[in-house]
Amino acid sequence: MSEALLRVEGLLTSFPGARGARLPVVDRVDLSVSRGEAVALVGESGCGKSMTALSIVGLVPKPGRIDAGSMRIGGRELRGLPVTALRRVRGAEIAMIFQEPATSLNPVQTAGAQVVEAITLHERVARSAARRRALSLFEQVGIP
Repeated sequence: MSEALLRVEGLLTSFPGARGARLPVVDRVDLSVSRGEAVALVGESGCGKSMTALSIVGLVPKPGRIDAGSMRIGGRELRGLPVTALRRVRGAEIAMIFQEPATSLNPVQTAGAQVVEAITLHERVARSAARRRALSLFEQVGIP
């Protein structure tokens, strides 16, 4: 069996509680995603789905922190990566689409312009090549 694209083992994320105690909000999560596979995190509101995803991409809001666990993309450990290295991984190898569209997309720019911008930032290609790539991606998912 080949290495999973994403493997999370023993992920523990916490926030401070009363009297300095740490309260786990993500408690020993294990998951793996292989090429061509889709994985869904399902549960009630407040059960930790979003915090699990934020933990994986390294965006846990302060004063939260990841206390334990491993998150690997293609075998490379994400936990402990310097911020600059983690920024290069985000968008190029892993991304998170936030639930609220108003916080994900700029309403004064077209979706196409925003995709072109992301491609030029993460793939370091000319704007014309990024535009062709964006058009191809939109075509693949049926967006005119």
